[in-house]
Amino acid sequence: MLPTAPKITIGLPVRQGEAFLRKAVDSILAQTFEDFELVICDNASTDATPTLCADFARRDSRVRVFRSDRNLGAAPNFNVALREARGTYFRWHAHDDLVLPTHLERCNEVLDSRPEVVLCHTRVEVIDAAGEHLYYYRYGPRTDSPLPRRRFRDLLFVRNHCYEVFGLIRTAVLRETGWMGAFPVGDRVLLSELAFRGRFHEIQEPLFLSRDHEHRSVRVHVSQQERASWFDSRYEGRITLPEWRTLAEYWKAIRRAPLSRADRLACELYMLDWIRHYRKRMRHDVAVAAAGLGTRLVHHALRPPRRDPMESSS
Repeated sequence: MLPTAPKITIGLPVRQGEAFLRKAVDSILAQTFEDFELVICDNASTDATPTLCADFARRDSRVRVFRSDRNLGAAPNFNVALREARGTYFRWHAHDDLVLPTHLERCNEVLDSRPEVVLCHTRVEVIDAAGEHLYYYRYGPRTDSPLPRRRFRDLLFVRNHCYEVFGLIRTAVLRETGWMGAFPVGDRVLLSELAFRGRFHEIQEPLFLSRDHEHRSVRVHVSQQERASWFDSRYEGRITLPEWRTLAEYWKAIRRAPLSRADRLACELYMLDWIRHYRKRMRHDVAVAAAGLGTRLVHHALRPPRRDPMESSS
């Protein structure tokens, strides 16, 4: 029988994370707010990650470990953590990032005292592989606006690295969305879904440290196909249309959201602006898909015909 559900669940998805995982987990276990569980989701790691996870679980009863025997892809692994969450509030934590000791305490205070806020995040300090300071990230979108349409517009068009997806989120609200989408801007679409449902709050202290290093997924998986299969292993070798997928997911998010008629119409009009803004990328998607399909058809045409096993060998 499981113990009483904790106030907060931290979901930590990881694959091949031995280089930074111990420091990330140590920063979580050192939180001043202690009523949390840490759900580590090991995505078929073949390095020392499974051994480290087993050690964490032995050291601290708040740690639960789930392991997949095959590579699910990043997004499905993120969603395993959400599926297993028992806390009232939830946050994802990348295996190479750090949090300062008061991070959970400060974010929890905001969500407890402000019911209109669905996500609380802090300022971000970006560090390098050795943990040295690089810069402080400046957050641009007006996601604290009382107007859902304005929150959505800024998430669509204002430059943003989506660090707030690692903020503290109301679990029940998060589960009303489409969860983490298995496509390159799934985090941005998810943040829009959350913004439809409430305001974001930024604590003006850099309590979250995001690590920038040469092995980050955005640096390793550069091509369209590489990024698609990194997000979801089912896309390995398949033709994808990422910008068209993004458009479809935004429309679905708008239809799911509990918006007023005026807000819904405004958001749909913003999507028309989005189409105009990204039309070149959408045309590029079609060209890449057509080229890929053409290559496959040529390979199929040039493939030697299969020999009938009943045909005589003489």
